[in-house]
Amino acid sequence: MIKVSVLYPAGANTKFDMDYYCKSHMPMVQNTLGGACKSIAVDQGISGGAPGSSPSYVAIGHLYFDTLEAFQSGFAQHASKFMADIPNYTNIQPVIQISEVKI
Repeated sequence: MIKVSVLYPAGANTKFDMDYYCKSHMPMVQNTLGGACKSIAVDQGISGGAPGSSPSYVAIGHLYFDTLEAFQSGFAQHASKFMADIPNYTNIQPVIQISEVKI
């Protein structure tokens, strides 16, 4: 299984509309990708590792696919649509991590 994580780093003067991200953006991405996207999940950062510290990321979105090819073929044809929606919920430049899930 392949997991595509979209990480939104925390920082000064950043905005992130979690409600829009969870109710509009992520469902739009999943619906657009259709059956290739097996599931989605969203993490909301609440703390860093040390008690009382700030989280490193405001949010992390996860998309799951059977194969890397399934992600790449679906995402490539719709990337501009997904990217155009980013200003609707954040001013943060996202970082993308593609991982193979082992457990």
